[in-house]
Amino acid sequence: MNIHLLLDTCAILWIAGDLPIAKEARDAIASALEAEEPVFVSPISAWEIGLLASRGQISLQVAPEKWFGRFLEAPGVFLAGMSPQVLVASSFLPGEIPRDPADRIIAATAREYDYRVVTRDRQLLDYASSGHCRALEC
Repeated sequence: MNIHLLLDTCAILWIAGDLPIAKEARDAIASALEAEEPVFVSPISAWEIGLLASRGQISLQVAPEKWFGRFLEAPGVFLAGMSPQVLVASSFLPGEIPRDPADRIIAATAREYDYRVVTRDRQLLDYASSGHCRALEC
């Protein structure tokens, strides 16, 4: 089936918080897991979660690195690659690129590995609607 989903940081936070996500995104994640397809998260999301916690923008019950590690322990969730090629590619994305460096890395990762980004981030959704990567609104 090869669904190839990449959860953006906001999707990780919503899913981990058991908050409602869009039916299409929920169904795609469920289908991927049912088909034993991995659902990926980027290492840059660990950095973003740490940054949000350090700024007091999110409150976690445990240290951010432990929180992220626990998320990675969920069945079917795997860490996406973040090679030097992806990092460099994030600086040379086509079109009107997202301003947030983490979003650029997410977009470059999606492009490199043909992932579909699951996100609420308007800039990533707009970037995908321009045809530069694939995304699914959550």
